[in-house]
Amino acid sequence: MEAGRFETYFFCAILRLDFIRIEVKPILKIALVDDEQEYLDGMGKLCNSFGRSAGYPVEAVPFCSAGDFLEAFSGGSFDLVFMDIYMEGMDGVAAALEMRKSDSGCLLVFLTSSTDFMPDAFSCHAFEYVTKPFSEKRIFDILADAVKVLPQEQKYIELAADRKTVRVFLSDIASAATDAHYIMVTLADGRGLRCRMTMPEFMEKTGGDARFIPINKGIAVNAEFILEFKNGCCVMESGARFPVRVRDSARAEQMASDYHFEKIRSRQRHRKGE
Repeated sequence: MEAGRFETYFFCAILRLDFIRIEVKPILKIALVDDEQEYLDGMGKLCNSFGRSAGYPVEAVPFCSAGDFLEAFSGGSFDLVFMDIYMEGMDGVAAALEMRKSDSGCLLVFLTSSTDFMPDAFSCHAFEYVTKPFSEKRIFDILADAVKVLPQEQKYIELAADRKTVRVFLSDIASAATDAHYIMVTLADGRGLRCRMTMPEFMEKTGGDARFIPINKGIAVNAEFILEFKNGCCVMESGARFPVRVRDSARAEQMASDYHFEKIRSRQRHRKGE
């Protein structure tokens, strides 16, 4: 690698956060349909709590009747719907059947105090059926199962830089490298965030995401942005080159290969409905 190339790359990547605008859009948009305000409030808190703990942006929208929900609903407007069955006016099963006319892919979870409607509920292609009262764990488990069908790249982490905390999608992070007592997190578009943290702390924030491959002491790269391994370096799509420790070279290349292989397999399983 050319002398000074690595240091120059760091210098060019440093940007003050004041000039960085990172837009975070709701990823898991959830409709809560129930004519009992107590359950609407409780479900809203649970959904937001799950989003914070799991690292997924969540927007929970409450509706106090099936009619209000259907008036606001259109195909693709929600990823997940929690629908109470017993409601004044139109019941949840009737509302779900109407919803299915314009959206067959939205995940549907029925909430009810009785199992009497279970056969009708699953005829609406329900994702789950939950009896009231329910526990926090039950809802968290359902939400965890739901996000598994979302693209993995939607997950985000929170990073502190320049006295501010921002949310950054893992899919937008190209690399992370130690810079003295800091980590330089470089985004896919070349912008950088200089964060006071250690590499183990950064890797812990990613939750062990398989995309992030340690290639040298204090350096981790996103497999999505690797162009090739060449002449003892990991070459990124941006043209950036990171030195690969000799003893880690074969392992790093294998990890990148395994990640892409599993990604292809996952897509194939999803198409087959496994």
